[in-house]
Amino acid sequence: MASSLKALLVEDIKVDSMVLSFMLRRFHCEVTLAKNGKEAVDMFLEGNKFDIVLCDKDMPIMTGPEAVIKIRAMGATDVKIVGVSADDNAMEAFMSAGADDFVPKPMRLEVLGPMIEEVINRKNN
Repeated sequence: MASSLKALLVEDIKVDSMVLSFMLRRFHCEVTLAKNGKEAVDMFLEGNKFDIVLCDKDMPIMTGPEAVIKIRAMGATDVKIVGVSADDNAMEAFMSAGADDFVPKPMRLEVLGPMIEEVINRKNN
């Protein structure tokens, strides 16, 4: 497999963070964690580059959709951003903020797999 993908996981709930990190690592992703949207935005401001971002909706300090708007405004258009939430209206919030995709919680490997494959294929072409 080619070089591993750099994944940013933005999640404030430790158990969810652990589960999603495990899933990302199954696909050989190098995982960086952020506990809220502000931490995620700060990582982009510091010049960090990611191939994929999985982002929860409701978090302290800055929500997922707010972070997506700020990250896209910085010109980060080539990173795949996926909203992940159990909230009923989360999909609309993420998509209107500029996310590429949305997955309801709980995330399943068979849903995450094709997303990772797509990013790998795009990166290798």
